[in-house]
Amino acid sequence: MTITPDAVRVFAPAKINLFLHVGDKRADGFHALQSLVVFAGAGDELTFELADGISLVLEGLFAGVLSADTDNLVLKAARALASRSACEQGARITLTKNLPVASGIGGGSADAAASLRGLARLWDLDVSQDLLHEIGAILGSDIPVCIASVPAWMEGRGETVTAVNVPGAAMVLVNPGVAVPTGKVFAALKERRGVGMPLPPIMKSVPELIAYLKTTTNDLEAPAREIAPVIGEVLDTLATQQGVMLARMSGSGATCFSLFESDAAANNAAAKISKQNPGWWVAATAA
Repeated sequence: MTITPDAVRVFAPAKINLFLHVGDKRADGFHALQSLVVFAGAGDELTFELADGISLVLEGLFAGVLSADTDNLVLKAARALASRSACEQGARITLTKNLPVASGIGGGSADAAASLRGLARLWDLDVSQDLLHEIGAILGSDIPVCIASVPAWMEGRGETVTAVNVPGAAMVLVNPGVAVPTGKVFAALKERRGVGMPLPPIMKSVPELIAYLKTTTNDLEAPAREIAPVIGEVLDTLATQQGVMLARMSGSGATCFSLFESDAAANNAAAKISKQNPGWWVAATAA
């Protein structure tokens, strides 16, 4: 978070599900989940300035596919925070949308969480992380884990979050430009690993992390590939890059990630994939 005399600027990093297991549907209609989540160096940016009323301006590569209407999660988060804190101040929010939309990396959820953090600072509110977490859980399943944006073990429908230590790793993110609606992916889900895994062990190295992740899966990958077969092409492309250690889909797709043995290997792979697939969004980053 960057604070100037005139504005507050907040980074909203991409949320990466290193694995995602799906359990039975709960009484509230949501499936029980378990996931190990990390946050990437790639993300959106939000700027908050005091103003009359609450408004949203959209900028950036993927701004054109969003709408700044009342259903936008950033505005919903802003109004919810103002209501819960009895704050009568306003804000002009500028969202620079660098992440693809409906892509399985929690862009909208990360933006909503950043809205809560940024406005709490702009409005100088005495609010706890627990309250921000509570507001986020009402607005969306992925928002609570994005409040702190640190590696976490996520359970329930996403609202139960436990911070964990995960070794940092070089990463490449690839999205083929296909939006995959989460509801359709869950509707197409046939087989699932289920929940019940214990908290992950302490892992001090990337090889230990890779060994652990190979005992897990993303239950949503199969149905997502049925809906968008290009996901399979992305995963095959990532899996054949030099220095790759693991390739997997994040969330409900279509963004996929790969972990690499070095930053150089990740950068080289990203450059190669971008050149061969100019229509794909590709980012070399770290988690």
